[in-house]
Parts: sequence; C-alpha cells; structure tokens
Amino acid sequence: MPTAKKDATIEALRERMSQTRNVFLTDFRGLTVGEISKLRRALGKGGASYGVVKNTLFTKAAPEIAGQLEAYLHGPTAIVFAGEDVVAPAKALQSFIDETKRLEVKAAIVDGRVIGKAEVEQLSKLPSLDELRAQLVGVLVAPLQNLVSTLSGKQTELAGVLESLAEKKAASPAA
Repeated sequence: MPTAKKDATIEALRERMSQTRNVFLTDFRGLTVGEISKLRRALGKGGASYGVVKNTLFTKAAPEIAGQLEAYLHGPTAIVFAGEDVVAPAKALQSFIDETKRLEVKAAIVDGRVIGKAEVEQLSKLPSLDELRAQLVGVLVAPLQNLVSTLSGKQTELAGVLESLAEKKAASPAA
C-alpha cells in the first residue's frame, strides 16, 4: 500500500515528466556523494537536473514512458531531466563518464524517441543549441555583409575617381 511520501514522490515525478520531453537514464553505482554533486553541478549549467529514482515509482508516475524504457529500468537508476537543449546534458554526461569511468548511461528519450548509449555518445559530439543558433545567424548574415561590403566598395571607388578628376581639373591650366 503506497504511503503519503510515495504518493508525493510519484506526483513530483509526474510533474517533472510533464515539463520535459527529454530524459537520460543512468546507472550510478560506484559513485560517491561528491561525484554525484559534481555531476549535478555540471548538468545544472546546461539547465538539466539529476535525481535518483526508484524504478517502480517512475513506472507509476510515467507509465507510457516507462513502457518504452522497460528494458532499461532495472538496477539503480538515476534520471537526468533535460531542458530544451539535449546536447548540453549529453556533453556533461559524456565528460563525466570520460573523467570517472564509473557512470553508465542506460538509455535516453529524446523528443519521444528511445536512444541507446552509443547514440547518446554521438549526441554529445554535436554542437550545443547556442552554437547551432550562432552558426545559423552567421550563415544568414554573411550574404548581407558581402552585399554591404560590395556596395560600399563601389561608392568608395566612385569617390576616388571623382576626387582624381577634381585634382586633374585643378592641376590643368585654365583655358
């Protein structure tokens, strides 16, 4: 029989799952409290949060998502609740994995699609959302900058020709 605390946990999980479409499941066995705190700080910089969750409570809180992740909901599980940018948490997780060699990504749901550990690693190698936006702005602005440069170059050239003509007229003897 569920207790009030379990009901509150299930409701909190339900609320968090309704706010995000992207989650990463990890196996945190072997990590110290200090390492988990370090991982939480790294994930927090990208707008994500990290929490240890009982598999049964997660299944009750989000049965449709748990159904997709059923093969991965075994053993100790911690969940990364990612924000809009899924690349930043993937980068933070991969960096932490490379550093400690003890955290394991089980799977993730990105925009409603279940992806495995290898795809999460590939996701971590992509540019972040901010970097992609900056690249897009650069691509959009480049033709305009070229047009302005070309037009201002022709104006400068015309001004130089007119100045040269004026100097020739001033230098030639008056007729």
